[in-house]
Amino acid sequence: MPGTLILCGTPIGNLSDASSRLQVALADADLIYAEDTRRAATLLRALGVRTPVRSYFVGNEDRRSEELATRLTAGETVALVTDAGMPSVADPGLSAVQAAVAVAAEVTVVPGPSAVTAALAVSGLPAERFVFEGFLPRKGKNRKHRIRQIATEQRTIVLFSAKSRVVGDLEELAAAMGADRRVVVTRELTKAFEEVWRGTLAEAVAHWSSEHVRGEFTLVIDGAAEELTDPDHVVAVARSAIESGESMTDAVRRTASEFGVSRRELYEAVLRDMN
Repeated sequence: MPGTLILCGTPIGNLSDASSRLQVALADADLIYAEDTRRAATLLRALGVRTPVRSYFVGNEDRRSEELATRLTAGETVALVTDAGMPSVADPGLSAVQAAVAVAAEVTVVPGPSAVTAALAVSGLPAERFVFEGFLPRKGKNRKHRIRQIATEQRTIVLFSAKSRVVGDLEELAAAMGADRRVVVTRELTKAFEEVWRGTLAEAVAHWSSEHVRGEFTLVIDGAAEELTDPDHVVAVARSAIESGESMTDAVRRTASEFGVSRRELYEAVLRDMN
């Protein structure tokens, strides 16, 4: 009978947030796969867990997922942890779940702290509906296209950013969304130097450009106002998609669906704009 894969949510900074259920799951597993074995060792020492650990990260997950499937087929219980938060959510783990499902193993989860919901909760921005975008692409057309897409998103937007990229992310977001868009920048959540900063995107660029930036960041950005979906803006979104390499037919179809407008009328408007 196939074994069990346990996705284990781990503390995002403060080891005291580890639950007793997490400790039991890790202690009872036959093997733990970890994104970073050194980071995992710190957590396991704090919990008094001596279960063997093997690495499971982006560079080796194809090979490790095959190994994991073999262990599950043999009936083992395998736990998966990442550096912080929930496996497969902006972290390695999807391949492990897919491998487990493929061999009919049970997949279960030990929930844990989340930088996404923690930042959203303290932001003071609407949280009934939100979208999580993970890390922005580093460069190129994919980055520009993603930023253009989320600029018109009316739900609250949650993004991850690293210390080396946060100022550049804020600058490009301000250019696309407008300098006055509200943003809450959270840094080092749950850790000793936790910080929650509130202001506009323009103010955020000025503030964080002057700071010696350290730590991990989660950005919470107010959604776009409805007036941003005026006809000229919809045409501009379709054109930017075309300029990023998408076919005109696909760009018009997707954009019309996204904004709830007539595909035929949008197609004609884009043609007029391009001539």
